[in-house]
Amino acid sequence: MEERVAELFVELEMRMEEAVKQTEREFSKIRTGRANPALLDVVTVEYYGVATPLNQIANITIPEGNQLYIKPYDKGILKEIERSISAANIGLNPQNDGVGIRLILPALTEERRKNLSKEVDKLVESGKVLIRNIRREGNEMLKALELREDAEYANLDEIQELTNKYVEKVDESGKKKIEEITAI
Repeated sequence: MEERVAELFVELEMRMEEAVKQTEREFSKIRTGRANPALLDVVTVEYYGVATPLNQIANITIPEGNQLYIKPYDKGILKEIERSISAANIGLNPQNDGVGIRLILPALTEERRKNLSKEVDKLVESGKVLIRNIRREGNEMLKALELREDAEYANLDEIQELTNKYVEKVDESGKKKIEEITAI
């Protein structure tokens, strides 16, 4: 019986860790004023009839702190990449130089920083909800094991401690992202 409880805790911890990582991946899509290739993760390009992620058909570099440079492996697809970036609504204007595409990230206004901070807060809350759902499922799985009442309560407390640990990790990640956004 204790072995099944231990397996349950290992599974819960792995799922909660994945929830934290997923939330952090969402954070990487939010622009901070510094160039980050993850901003382009949402861009897909029609390449030989297949919607292909931009990072699979081009090299993305950061020549300066506020610029991204996209150099496709096949120069014939420059126009399509340019169209796809415009269609992705990421707030960046592609500048085609015949060899690659330059994206210059404009400086963030105070109002935009506040809006981005609110987006981060929403993502933090979504991450917490995800972790709490994992806790709820873990509690249900624990109760299904039909342990002695005192053992069940002790394990429920441990699940809550695990939940608190991962909720705190999501909070910390959110605070770091907000610091990045508000840093000038």
